[in-house]
Amino acid sequence: MEIIVTLATKFWQWSILIAVVIITFLINLLDKKKKNDLTFHADEMPELKPVPIKTKGKGFWKGIVMWLLSTRNWEVKKDWKYNIDGTEYVIPAGFVFDGASIPKFLRTFFSPVGVLLIGGLVHDYAYKYKTLLEVNKNKTMGELTQKRADEIFRDINIVVNGFYSMNYLAYWSLRIGGFVAWNGHRKRDNKIPELK
Repeated sequence: MEIIVTLATKFWQWSILIAVVIITFLINLLDKKKKNDLTFHADEMPELKPVPIKTKGKGFWKGIVMWLLSTRNWEVKKDWKYNIDGTEYVIPAGFVFDGASIPKFLRTFFSPVGVLLIGGLVHDYAYKYKTLLEVNKNKTMGELTQKRADEIFRDINIVVNGFYSMNYLAYWSLRIGGFVAWNGHRKRDNKIPELK
């Protein structure tokens, strides 16, 4: 038993991953899957460009802190169209987002732009503007609540990646901690540039 504890402590990231896999397996085994009422389709993946992490000129220590703690942002290079429940929506070119909010120590296993990319992109847009933009760019989905934006994230990811348990785990993480990002966007009162 002592050797197992020693190995689990030494390889703590793997221990966390194994615990997450076991928990999601048990959730998947015991939970009755709810029907996903959301339909989602996109003809192609979004074209993304990485935004540089600006560590140059920040000094040694601040540069190290930025390198270790900052999150890579991504810019949508061309309008990305997708369909939710029969309505066409768009994420306009130039939108910058950071992907799914994965704790830094888990990013070895779960990339912010990995299997949660599509749901994360739509979710980041919904959080920033409190709505989704229709493809004609003069109409929106209407005002969303934080909970509805989180549900859209979960349901899109279930359609795209099929990982029911992992998507519910990500959803509940958003329900618990997403209010920080949601409230930050509300304080900035972001408006969709195409509608101004």
